Amino acid sequence: MSEAPRISSLGDLRASGHVHRGVKAEIRNHLIARRAAGEPTLPGIVGFEDTVVPEVERALLAGHDIVLLGERGQGKTRLIRTLTGLLDEWTPVIAGSELNEHPYAPITPASSRKVAELGDELPITWRHRSERYGEKLATPDTSVGDLIGDIDPIKVAEGRSLGDPETVHYGLVPRTNRGIFAINELPDLAERIQVAMLNVLEERDIQVRGYQLRLPLDLLLVASANPEDYTNRGRIITPLKDRFGAEIRTHYPIELSDELALIAQEAAVVWGDGAESGDDTAHGAPLVPSHLLEVVARFARGVRDAPQVDQRSGVSARFAIAAVETVAASAVRRAAISGEVIAVARVVDLPAIIPASRGKVEFDDADSGREFEVLDHLLRRAIAETSRARLAGLDLRPLQAKFDGGLLVQSGDTVSADELLEQLGTIPGLSELLERLEPDSVHEGPATVGIAAAAVEFALEGLYLNKRLAKESADGRTVYGA
Repeated sequence: MSEAPRISSLGDLRASGHVHRGVKAEIRNHLIARRAAGEPTLPGIVGFEDTVVPEVERALLAGHDIVLLGERGQGKTRLIRTLTGLLDEWTPVIAGSELNEHPYAPITPASSRKVAELGDELPITWRHRSERYGEKLATPDTSVGDLIGDIDPIKVAEGRSLGDPETVHYGLVPRTNRGIFAINELPDLAERIQVAMLNVLEERDIQVRGYQLRLPLDLLLVASANPEDYTNRGRIITPLKDRFGAEIRTHYPIELSDELALIAQEAAVVWGDGAESGDDTAHGAPLVPSHLLEVVARFARGVRDAPQVDQRSGVSARFAIAAVETVAASAVRRAAISGEVIAVARVVDLPAIIPASRGKVEFDDADSGREFEVLDHLLRRAIAETSRARLAGLDLRPLQAKFDGGLLVQSGDTVSADELLEQLGTIPGLSELLERLEPDSVHEGPATVGIAAAAVEFALEGLYLNKRLAKESADGRTVYGA
């Protein structure tokens, strides 16, 4: 963040050549500049580059207010909050203004008097774009006072009359003047609140306790809603629907690569001192190999498409993010038990996802009680799909042959990476296996043994799922054999 300009009076602001632009003009100019420079207009938004982002860009260029329709966990709120990056970094406001009024364009009686009385001596301050964002989760108990405003009894007690506009305590929407205001879950607003919103945004007036106040607010309104609620409940008044110039549908990641990119961006798997130093393996911070990230991504997509899951509720992108974090936590716990310095996740950590995930998925009534069974099946299928994708054409017969003489290999919470590899002895084709599963990893250094153990255990699980090895699991122990 750069420092705020040092200009502190209206006269100095005029002398600087500052030009006042509305919020939508600011956004339009910055969007065009980023596009012309080849920069992303909405950095950090994954999977929407060719679908949602172009629609949002067109809406912003047209100066439209926007409603985003999509199931839970599709990144609607994240996208809305990213829009603040398209505002000017710093903007001048009248010092003491409740509504962030621009010194060139006061909108309240109090600020207009200040400008008239003080002229070029009017004091101004600067607001950063991060402070020009307001958000409200719509709930049935949201009031007109919350969003628009109400009479302030303290101001009345101070001697002002009820007819004085300065007795108003402004709500969230006016206080976001010259910024971006977001309403999440719009259909949950009561109809009378929607009417009040329409008055402010379309008619530019407030009706509070019997008198009107003209407020030409300058803001971008963005709302979010679930498609089913928005279209079927019939709880959005038609004039308010018409107020939005653009209706944009969001979606879950379409490509597996987008799902993986989203998980990698959002999952918090670097902890403690390692997070601060940038060292993923410092002080026991867990490492989740890329092939296990792919398993989780495939698992999330499988759950999303499963016929047993209520498709109306969707499966949030947070489902996969939380799953990866659970796998990382399982690896840290296992490392603490087995005495490993560096925790590297392995297949044995994947089942921890299931009990942690059940509450994040809505199942159809017919499958109530079968949640664990369904999720376990989908996880095994995700492992098998990842095994086929990563290990196709790789000859695992030499590894399988080690079990022909009755070898049993145990894994679990108490088995370290060293112990797992010692049970197998020399592992034929290990370098090629690592190249297939972890092509981007550095196969040397403190995490080498953990990565090798993770790769080998994944290969054993793949052999089991292809019915080329047997496996028994109980009480946190897994034993592979012929």
